[in-house]
Amino acid sequence: MEQSFTHQVDKKAIPTCPILGVNIAAIDMPWLLAFTEKHLGALSGDYICVSNVHTTVTAWKDEAYRTVQNGGILAIPDGGPLSSTGRKRGYESMRRVTGPDYMLKAIELGLSRGWRHYFYGSTPETLEKMEKTLRERYPDIQIAGTYSPPFRALSPEEDGEIVEKINRTAPDFVWVGLGAPKQEIWMRAHQGKLHGLMVGVGAAFDYTAGNISRAPQWMQKHNLEWLYRLMQDPKRLFKRYFVTNTTYIIQADLRGK
Repeated sequence: MEQSFTHQVDKKAIPTCPILGVNIAAIDMPWLLAFTEKHLGALSGDYICVSNVHTTVTAWKDEAYRTVQNGGILAIPDGGPLSSTGRKRGYESMRRVTGPDYMLKAIELGLSRGWRHYFYGSTPETLEKMEKTLRERYPDIQIAGTYSPPFRALSPEEDGEIVEKINRTAPDFVWVGLGAPKQEIWMRAHQGKLHGLMVGVGAAFDYTAGNISRAPQWMQKHNLEWLYRLMQDPKRLFKRYFVTNTTYIIQADLRGK
């Protein structure tokens, strides 16, 4: 996982709140959009982690993944509990910044700026539905391309080919929808190799395609989106949420780590 990469933007200028060893950006959406607009060119080849309780607890337990989470230009507080913890620790302006919201707001902001977007991940069917939705919602969107990787590890030759394919499209953003922790590991492995800013947005592709619905605004506002997702897929998510949420409360909130 060790590699040499020099950030073109000074990370020291980004306010951060360490939570369980992960340097979570103590920001809000307006800050992130302004930062993106100001530095987009210099962010090419770098990546943003969209962090929540699950990824933060996983990183706390796994040093290699913690290095991945801290290795990009910033890790944004997608999970409501992260921003709540940050405010309790003195970062009063820290607010939840979700990956799906950031993706759509960056697309909207970039319409008049000619920003180009590449989408990597998910299935061909989801990518097709998402592209159709985005083109209907944003007629002037510039979609550089999409790619649905096979459900297996790519060979070095195959990976090199897809890197070249993406770079030929000259994207400003490479939105990565592989799910955590796979997408963050993938971005770390391609840091400095891909053109464009990589952002791991998890379920954003499914949300935009209409495969799954997002929680109502009142649930999002009260940090209950995890409960909404749990109700949609209890068999898969119950253990994850029960274990990670409990660990987070004990270690971050009660023990202050």
